Amino acid sequence: METDYLDMLAFAPHPDDAELYCAGTLLLHKRANKRIGITDLTRGELSTRGTTDSRREETAEATRILDLDHRGNLGIPDGNVANTPENRLSIVHEIRRYRPRVVLLPWHTDRHPDHEHASALVREALFASGLRRVETLDDDGAQQEAYRPARAYYYMLAEDFTPGFIVDISAVFETKLAAIRAYRTQFHTGEPSDDPRTYISTPEFLESLIGRSQRLGFHVGGKYGEGFFPLQPLRFNAEWM
Repeated sequence: METDYLDMLAFAPHPDDAELYCAGTLLLHKRANKRIGITDLTRGELSTRGTTDSRREETAEATRILDLDHRGNLGIPDGNVANTPENRLSIVHEIRRYRPRVVLLPWHTDRHPDHEHASALVREALFASGLRRVETLDDDGAQQEAYRPARAYYYMLAEDFTPGFIVDISAVFETKLAAIRAYRTQFHTGEPSDDPRTYISTPEFLESLIGRSQRLGFHVGGKYGEGFFPLQPLRFNAEWM
């Protein structure tokens, strides 16, 4: 993978969150010859199923399937995604390093505390990244320039919300599913496993995800969709309506 400016960057609390909830939109951008990336905040080391090594291998396979231009990991402790100055600056550094035009971040309400904390952390980092007096250094030790992405959108996690807009991902949905299934220790694959059963390892979890995608797609005349909500109101010119 190259390390250059990105058109779209998704921040995910754990490896596999972006695959589950916004990978279709990333894939559509890739098909349009845009540069895409995912930055995971944690390594998912507290996962009930699998190991740190298997998580790393599965993330690498999902990254290959999605053909990402960047896959980063900030190494924030799993289970302790705290909104601290240090963690905010890590995200500011990533935003300034890759200067994405669009950032995707998790919705602010969720069953998993890490997801809610990650949402607040990224939202505050997006603001701080545009302040020139918030100082961060690049990999060579030089001062990074202030930068704030033009657009930022929340993506759905476990909780539904009324989306501000829906992206029709029908054309790339099977590839999205393949990236999700790369996390073979985390999700139901039909293969025997000695790992404990979890909320996300049941067949019903993926079925519910597919059902939601179908419902969202239906609303925009497609088969599958992903829903988003903008952090700021979207501007439309009259001729676009």
